[in-house]
Amino acid sequence: MFSVVDICNLALSYLGDSATVTSINPPEGSAQAEHCARYWPLALQEVLEAHPWCFATKRIKPALLADKDPAWAYHYALPHDALAVVAVLPPEAIDDYEAGGHAVPVPYQIEREGGQIHILTDQREAVVRYLATADDPALYPATFTEALAWKLAGMLAGSLRKGNAGAAEAKRCQEMYAHYLRLAIAKDSEQRKVRPRAQTPWMQGRS
Repeated sequence: MFSVVDICNLALSYLGDSATVTSINPPEGSAQAEHCARYWPLALQEVLEAHPWCFATKRIKPALLADKDPAWAYHYALPHDALAVVAVLPPEAIDDYEAGGHAVPVPYQIEREGGQIHILTDQREAVVRYLATADDPALYPATFTEALAWKLAGMLAGSLRKGNAGAAEAKRCQEMYAHYLRLAIAKDSEQRKVRPRAQTPWMQGRS
């Protein structure tokens, strides 16, 4: 089971850096720890946002807010830990594709109003499936961890390898990241058992 520090050290090893960091929060004092602390949050968010990972998705009934936009019947609060909304569903939906013989998910739109982000939809008692911030590496599958380490290595390359060497390393790491990301997505997709319908996917918002 990997920790944040383990993944940082894995990324450093991909760059051929023999340093071993012991803490990035706060950074222990080495240049490697400082760079890892700087790039870790962005690397994690980018990989999380690359796919609706099973380990990072949640399904809740969001809080109903006061309506301010007459174009939509209901306003709901975006969950505080949401990175992205995957689907807005009727409460009776048994999966993301059908509820009571009707195709789902339903149309929605996300807007900021009065300092708060709202999910706007015409769905009464909506259920929201969303991608959540997942900052516990104990939850990460092995292929996700591998992809994340390569993403972080690519970000570190320019700081730890200057000039053309750094650019070449960053490119190599990006290629390895893309490879392991495909593997991670394929493995994650095996965890889903859904009944997709042949239909035009809903676009965010209403057409």
